[in-house]
Amino acid sequence: MFKSLHDRFFRLVHQGRLIYNCCWEDPALDRDLLELGPDARVVVITSAGCNALEYLLDDPARVDCVDMNYRQNALLELKKALILHAGHYQLWALFGRGADRDHERIYSSVRRHLPDFAKDFWDRKIGWFSPEGRGSFYYRGAAGDVAYAVSRLLWKLRPELRTLAMELLEAKDRQEQERVFAAIEPRLWSRVLSGIVRQPWLMAFLGVPRPQIDLIVREHPDGLAGFVRDRLRHVLTRVPIDENYFWRVYLTGSYTPACCPNYLKPENFEVLRERVARVHTHTDSLSGFLRANEGAYSHFVLLDHQDWMARHVPLALREEWGLILERALTGARVLLRSAGGRVDFIPEEALARLAFRPDLTEPAHPLDRVGTYGSQHLAEVG
Repeated sequence: MFKSLHDRFFRLVHQGRLIYNCCWEDPALDRDLLELGPDARVVVITSAGCNALEYLLDDPARVDCVDMNYRQNALLELKKALILHAGHYQLWALFGRGADRDHERIYSSVRRHLPDFAKDFWDRKIGWFSPEGRGSFYYRGAAGDVAYAVSRLLWKLRPELRTLAMELLEAKDRQEQERVFAAIEPRLWSRVLSGIVRQPWLMAFLGVPRPQIDLIVREHPDGLAGFVRDRLRHVLTRVPIDENYFWRVYLTGSYTPACCPNYLKPENFEVLRERVARVHTHTDSLSGFLRANEGAYSHFVLLDHQDWMARHVPLALREEWGLILERALTGARVLLRSAGGRVDFIPEEALARLAFRPDLTEPAHPLDRVGTYGSQHLAEVG
């Protein structure tokens, strides 16, 4: 019953919503592992486009962003238009602060530069950047709905948690983080929140399909709630909070100039403007894109979507790996993440051509500022 309910709700959410309003993968780790350069031709799942833009700082030749959800590509197209046809002030107003009273005027100034599908989307949704109502774009879309609802529920049930959360964000060192989190943790894990974490609607809105939940439950001794508790404790006590913009934006609804993605920093704006035309969006499956584009690629960033494919569409997963290897240059790097601790779903014929690099990924994984994945993996194509 639970599995059927989750699957139906997951499909409903993903068929009709923007899911991710910001990327939930740490690009600092990506860039270290991928080692992009002037000859790099990158294929990446779009998500919110933040990381694709950051890759431009390493001067790749081309970045192709692929997503089956056109809304994710519409989000990246708006960011591209602001970089190319507006200024840093306008980019920061919408995606740094997350809201601005002039959001409609800013949008109107770049609308003509958007592809039609992005115009259609933002004509209906530009109000998400209004300071009224929820007050932030980062509280919109499926993941934003969760961030808004859960934070407001917590602030209402435990008003002191909001004060402690803001204190945590301003911690100066790990010792202070540990001290503040020690006060937060017993207040946080009430019966109510533990129950909420297990709800199918929450996981669906966060973009977590049932196969990933099953992986977590199978591998973690305390199940899903235990996994979330452990990962939260790690990322909020063992990873410096002063540069953890992932958690800041969902706790506060905005970034700060000192704590934000690199694509939003003013010192990077002109570089991005010079290179942003190298980023191209494609609304398609990864296999569909690779079938339609016969170029050779040096890097593939797959995020965690193969967790879902392995359970639901194993033949499509096999086809996807076949196309990746067909289009990959010798020595190409493939980066993927998983809810589980290992990726035992990769077809044998693909494994025969992949050399995994745990010597690089295992030391890097504990430094992940997001902290919600079970593992990350880098493979080189032979």
